[in-house]
Amino acid sequence: MKILIAGNWHSSLHEEPVYHAFKELGHEPVRFKWCTYFQPKGWAKRILYPLARAQLKYNAGPLVGRSNRDLVEAVLKERPDMVFVYRGILIYPETLRRIKRALPHTILVGYNNDDPFSPRYPKWKWRHFIASIPEYDLTLVYRLHNVEDFRAAGAKRVELLRSWYIPETNRPVTLTNEERKKYECDVVFIGHYEEDGREKYLEEVVRRGWNLKIFGHNEGWQKVLLGSDLLRRYYPIKTLWGDDYNRALCGAKVALCFFSKLNRDTYTRRCFEIPAAGTMLLSEYSDDLASLFVEGQEADYFRTPEELIKKLEIYLGDEQALKRVVDGGHQKVIAAGHDVKSRMVQVLDWVK
Repeated sequence: MKILIAGNWHSSLHEEPVYHAFKELGHEPVRFKWCTYFQPKGWAKRILYPLARAQLKYNAGPLVGRSNRDLVEAVLKERPDMVFVYRGILIYPETLRRIKRALPHTILVGYNNDDPFSPRYPKWKWRHFIASIPEYDLTLVYRLHNVEDFRAAGAKRVELLRSWYIPETNRPVTLTNEERKKYECDVVFIGHYEEDGREKYLEEVVRRGWNLKIFGHNEGWQKVLLGSDLLRRYYPIKTLWGDDYNRALCGAKVALCFFSKLNRDTYTRRCFEIPAAGTMLLSEYSDDLASLFVEGQEADYFRTPEELIKKLEIYLGDEQALKRVVDGGHQKVIAAGHDVKSRMVQVLDWVK
C-alpha cells in the first residue's frame, strides 16, 4: 500500500515514527512536509522569517495556500492508497475535497494529538481543522472524550488512536559515568509548564530532600522557577530530545507525569515512554490511565501533593517495591502493544 503522510514534521516524535512504522510493515510511505514552507533561507531570511512564522501560527496567508495546493499536486502525482494527515491544522476542507474528487478510492485519514475542542484554545486556531473533519473517511483521536466531539462535528468514522513509545529510542540503557553525573537522581520531571499547580508538587519533593531533576522548555518554566525559593536553583532548565531524553528517564528511579489541562488530557505520551525506558511511572491519577496500568503493580498514581510524598517515601525507601512496579510497567507496555508499530497495525486494520 502506498501511504502519503502529510504533516508539519517539526520534530522526530510525530510523523517520522509513523513513516518508519509503515515502512517496517512492508508498505510504501511518502513524506509531505509543510514545515519547509515556513522556513525561508538565504539573504531574505531575517526579513521573511517573522512573516512566515505568523502565517504558520495563524494558519493564513500565501504560504498556507501554497502548501495546500502543493499537497494536492503531490497526492495526484503519487496516487496513494491512503493519505494520512497528521494534525492538519492548516489543511483546507476544499483541499481534501479536491483530492477525493480526483482519487475517490484514496482513503483520507486525519489524526490530531491535540484537543481542538478544548475551551482553552482560541477558536481561530482550529478553524480549518474542524471545518475539514467531515471530509476525512477516518478520523483518529488521541483522547476518549474527543470521540463524541468529532462525531458531533460531522466525522464519518472516529476511532481512538492513543500515543505510543518508540522502541528504538525509549528503552533501558546503561549510563556512562559522565551521563550519570548529568541524569542520575531520585525523581525526574520532563515536560512543559502549565499553570495547574505542578510546581507545588515539585517543591514538596525538594523540601523532603530528594534529588530532583527538571527538564523541559525553559521559556515556560522561567517565571515559576525564579519565583520559587525551592526551585530557583534549577533555572535555567534544558530541553531534551531523543537519546538524551531517554537517558534522563533511565537515570531516575521515579519519573513524574502531569497531564496537560490545555488539552484536557487523561494520559500522555510519557505514560508509555517512561515504563518503556525501565523507569517507574508515578503519575497524576485518572480513571483512563488507571485502566491502562494497574495501580501499585505497573505504575502508581497521586491525587494530592501529600499522596505524592507518601508514594515516593514507599518506593524510594524500598528497592524491591520499586523494582516490582518498574518490571510490571515495562512488561505491560510491550505486551499491550503500546509501541508505534502496533498502533499503525491498528490503523491499517481500520483502513481495510
